[in-house]
Amino acid sequence: MASDWTPSSWKSKPIAQDVQYPDPNKLAGVLSKLATLPPLVTPSEIERLRYQLGLVQRNEAFLLHAGDCAESFDACTNQNISAKIGLILSFSLILIWGARLPVVRIGRIAGQYAKPRSSTHETIAGKQVLSFRGDNVNGLDPNDRTPDPQRLLSAYFHSTATLNHVRGLLTSGFASLHSPRDWSLSHVRSPSLRKEFETIVEGLSDALDFSRTIGAETSAPYERGGGRGTLGEVDLYTSHEGLMLDYEEALTRGSSSDYYNTSAHFLWIGDRTRQIGGAHVEYFRGIRNPIGIKVGPSMAKDELVRLLDIVNPSKDIGRITLITRYGADKIDIHLAGHIEAVQKSQHPVIWICDPMHGNTLTSSTGYKTRHFSAIIGEITSCLRIHTETGSRLGGISLEFTGELNDEGFSVTECLGGSMELSEEQLGLRYQSFCDPRLNFEQSLDVAFLLSNHFKKERKGSKGGERDVLYSELGGRGL
Repeated sequence: MASDWTPSSWKSKPIAQDVQYPDPNKLAGVLSKLATLPPLVTPSEIERLRYQLGLVQRNEAFLLHAGDCAESFDACTNQNISAKIGLILSFSLILIWGARLPVVRIGRIAGQYAKPRSSTHETIAGKQVLSFRGDNVNGLDPNDRTPDPQRLLSAYFHSTATLNHVRGLLTSGFASLHSPRDWSLSHVRSPSLRKEFETIVEGLSDALDFSRTIGAETSAPYERGGGRGTLGEVDLYTSHEGLMLDYEEALTRGSSSDYYNTSAHFLWIGDRTRQIGGAHVEYFRGIRNPIGIKVGPSMAKDELVRLLDIVNPSKDIGRITLITRYGADKIDIHLAGHIEAVQKSQHPVIWICDPMHGNTLTSSTGYKTRHFSAIIGEITSCLRIHTETGSRLGGISLEFTGELNDEGFSVTECLGGSMELSEEQLGLRYQSFCDPRLNFEQSLDVAFLLSNHFKKERKGSKGGERDVLYSELGGRGL
C-alpha cells in the first residue's frame, strides 16, 4: 500500500457519479453505523481469491463473472438467489467439462445495488425527476427519487441476507444437485443444435456418473453427517461496481500496512469512473482486494497503461482483471491495440470479455435489449484477437439470470439464442429494471459454445471445420 494513501484520501479528488444527499448529518450517522457493523467478507477469503486469480493469469483456471446488471431489494428472495447460484454452477460445470480447467466463480451478487447514469435527471410523463441510481440510493418510483442514506444500511443488510443464504446453499450440498440430465433442451428450435447440446450433456453426465462409480463421491448425504464431497462444495465470491465511495470507505478495514474492502471480495471500476486523477482510482489503488477495470472504446492505450501504473505499481499477480466491453462492431478496432500496449508495459493482467454492455439496442417495440448474435460475435472475435496477439482470454463477464415465473418460464429480455426469441416476445416476461439479461436457456447457449471451443482447442482441432454451434447461433467463425 502506498504511504500517502488512506481509506479517505479519495475525498481530495474530483468524484464522478457523486450522489448529493439533502441531509449531510443523516448521511454521517449512517456511515458511522456502517463502520461499526461486521465485515461481509474476510481478508482470508480475499487473499484466497487473489491466489485463484493468479491461477487464471497463468492459464491454469478460467474466470466466470456473472449475475444481475443491478440487484434490487425486492429480488432478495430464496427463489431468485437459488436460481442465480444454480445457473452459475451449471454454467461453470459445462466450462470445466470442455476446458478441463477449474473455474473461479465471482457473482455480481450481494452488493450490486448501485448503477451509474449518464444524466442526473430524466423526464417521466413530462416531469423532470432525479435519475434512478439503484436501490441503495433512491427508489424506482418517480415520487421516491430523493437520495436517502438509510438505503445504504438497507443495502448492507440485504447483502448480508443474500450472502448468508449463498453460504448456506454452498455448504449444504446444493452444488451437487445440478445434474446435467435435468436440463431441458426442449427450447432449442434447431435439430442440429439440439443434437450438439445433447452430445455435450450426455458426455458430461457420463463423466459425473463415472466419478461417483469409482468412489469419488462415496460419503453419506450431508444431512446424515456425510461430507460435502468434491462436487458438493465450491468457492463462490461476491462482487459489485465500487460506485458509492462513502459506503466502500465505511466497510474498509485494516491497518497501516494492508486495507481490505470487506463489502465484497472483488470490486471493479466502471467506464464512467476510471478518470486517472479521480476519486475512484484513488480509492481503488489502496485496497488489497483484487479489482477489475472496464476497458471500452473510449480508453486510450497510454491511458490504460498509466492507470495500471497507479493501481498496481508493484505489478502483483492476481491483482488486476481487465474487463473489455467494446461491442461486436468495434472490438476489432480496439482490442489488439490495448493488448499490445499492456504487453509492452509488462503489467500482469487477466483479460476477460464483457460481450453485453457494448451491444445494447432499443427494439422496434421499445424495449432495451441485446441480440444474442452480437453477444456471440464479440466473444468469438475476442477469442480470435487474443490468439492472434499471443494473448489468451482468461474469462467471461455476463449479465444473466436464472429467474423463472410461477409457470416456470424464463425472462424474455435478450433477442435470439437457441430459443430464437423475437422482438414480439420481449414483452412476455421482461423483468429487468436496468439492463437486459440473458435468460437460463441463452446462458447455457453461451456455456455450450465456450465449452465446445475449449474442447476443440484442447484436442487440436483445425480451425477450418464448420462449427454447428457457432453457425446455428449466429456467431462469427473463429
